[in-house]
Amino acid sequence: MLKKIVDTLRSQFRIQNPVNPLQFNDPLAEKTEWSPLKGGGANFCTHKLVEVEPFRYEFRASVGAKLFYALFFLIGTGVFIGFTAGFIIKRQFSFGAETILPLFIGLVFAAVGAIMLYFGTAPIVFDKQIGYFWKGRKDPLKFFDAEPKKWFANIKDIHSFQLISEYCRSDKSSYYSYELNIVLKDGSRMNVIDHGNLKRVREDAAKLSAFLGKPVWEAV
Repeated sequence: MLKKIVDTLRSQFRIQNPVNPLQFNDPLAEKTEWSPLKGGGANFCTHKLVEVEPFRYEFRASVGAKLFYALFFLIGTGVFIGFTAGFIIKRQFSFGAETILPLFIGLVFAAVGAIMLYFGTAPIVFDKQIGYFWKGRKDPLKFFDAEPKKWFANIKDIHSFQLISEYCRSDKSSYYSYELNIVLKDGSRMNVIDHGNLKRVREDAAKLSAFLGKPVWEAV
């Protein structure tokens, strides 16, 4: 149910610009997928790149993203508390649809907001001292039994960065979202960030490229 609601928040139509991998003069580029790895994106800047230490960069959720996530949580919580208080004061609580439905909607919005806050504000880390890239609140050294390519990757296995665009269109709006991925030496990819501020994505990709000494394959 929650997944369905989150999916409805994404755009209904997604169009990717065609990409010719030969322009990068790299055989691995021809073996790499150029379709969006994380469909949808956002029409605003969701993350900012921060230099935590000379050996460590982190993407952190932007203020706008935090406010967007918190809005869902606060609306849902407000609806649930408001209707609950009203039913208690009026002593009209029952198990009918007129009572359960608004409470359920409030809980769903609050739950979606809480999930987005938790996962959307998790750090995205490039750490040369540890030697890993990962997404989450715990470094990969604590997850030796995890699937390496699902949450983290060894920096030595990163071949390049991939920057691609995606045109997202719904009934009420349309925008481009820009996806930054890492490409591993076997041609597989991992998503880093995906949002609508091209200038910021380019700047962040350039910083990471200089930081790790890896090229950026830009196709936007």
